[in-house]
Amino acid sequence: MRLEPIRNPSVARRVVPIGLALGATIAIASLLASVAGANPFSVLGLILKGAFGSKFAIVETFNRATPLIFTGLAAAVAFRAKFWNIGAEAQLYAGALTTVVLGTGLLAWPSFALLPLLAFVAILAGALLLLVPAVLKTRFGVDEVVTTLLFNFIFLLFISMLLEGPLKDPMGMGWPKSARVVAEARLPRIFEGLRVHWGFALALISAFVVWIIQTRSTLGFEMRAVGLNKDAAAFAGIPVNRVLVKTALLSGGLAALGGFSEVAGLKGSLTLDLSPGYGYTGIIVAMLALLNPIGVIVAALFVAGIFVGADSMSRAADVPTYLADIMLATALLLVVLAIMLTRFRVVRD
Repeated sequence: MRLEPIRNPSVARRVVPIGLALGATIAIASLLASVAGANPFSVLGLILKGAFGSKFAIVETFNRATPLIFTGLAAAVAFRAKFWNIGAEAQLYAGALTTVVLGTGLLAWPSFALLPLLAFVAILAGALLLLVPAVLKTRFGVDEVVTTLLFNFIFLLFISMLLEGPLKDPMGMGWPKSARVVAEARLPRIFEGLRVHWGFALALISAFVVWIIQTRSTLGFEMRAVGLNKDAAAFAGIPVNRVLVKTALLSGGLAALGGFSEVAGLKGSLTLDLSPGYGYTGIIVAMLALLNPIGVIVAALFVAGIFVGADSMSRAADVPTYLADIMLATALLLVVLAIMLTRFRVVRD
C-alpha cells in the first residue's frame, strides 16, 4: 500500500472527505453521550441550543470566538510559511500585559487615542516575543517548536510573578490579579445591553486584512512559496529568512491582539486564568480552517459554539464537559486525515 499524489483534485474530492470527517465526529460524540447514559440526539440538540439558541448564547459564543480568531489567525499565518508557532499563548498574555500596564491609569488619554495605542503596543509586544524564536531559527537553526512552546511556560511564570508582586491589585482581597483598566481603555459594546464588544469586530477585520495580505500582496506570495518549498523559493531569489521573520512578527502581533481584546473588551484585568488555552486551541482552529483566514472565522465560531454549548449541555443533561474536548480532538484528527485523502489516494502495489 502506498500514497499516490492526486493532480488537480475535483471539488467533490476536496469537500466530501471533510464532510465525512465532521459527520464521523458527530457520530463518535453521540456514541460517547450514549455511554455516559444520555440521549445522543438530546445532547447534540442541547449543545446547539446552548451555543446559538438564544441571544445570550450567541453573544457568549461570539465572545469565546474572539480570542480564538486571533490565535487561529496567528497559527494560520505562521503555518502557511512552515514556521511552527506553538507559542500563541505567551503572545496573547504579552498583549494582555501591555494593555494592563498602560491602561490602568498610567496614561490619562481619551478613548479615541488610548485604545489604538494599547492595540499597537500589544501587537508590538507579541511580535517582539516571537522575534526571539524567529532569530534563533534563522540564524542558528534552533527548532521553533521547542522555543515557542517553552516561551509559554516561561512567560506564564513571569506573569504569575508580576501578579504576586508589582501588578497585584491592592484592592483585590489577596487574589493574584491586576488592577482594572480605566474606562477609557475599555472597548465599547457593539450593542447596548449585550456583552459582545468591538474586539469581535476587530477580529473579523483582522481576518480580512490577513486574507488580503496572503492573496494580494508580495509578502503573501513569498510566505506561500517558502511554505511550499524553501529551497526552491531561495533559488528563485526570495529572501527566506527575512520572510520567516516577517511572518513571525505578523503571527505574534495577531495573537497579542487576542490578549488586548480579552482585557480591554471583556475581563478588564489580568489574571492567570485569562486564557483557558486559547493559544493552543487556535492551532485546532487554524487546522480546521485549512489555514484560510476567512475559514478561521467559521472554525472559531464552530469551536466556540462547542465549548459554550457543552457548558450548557453539561448542566442540563448531566454529561461531563470533557465531551467537548473529545469532539474537538476527534474533529482535528479526522479533518487532518481527510485533508490527506483530498491530496493523495491509497493504491495497492
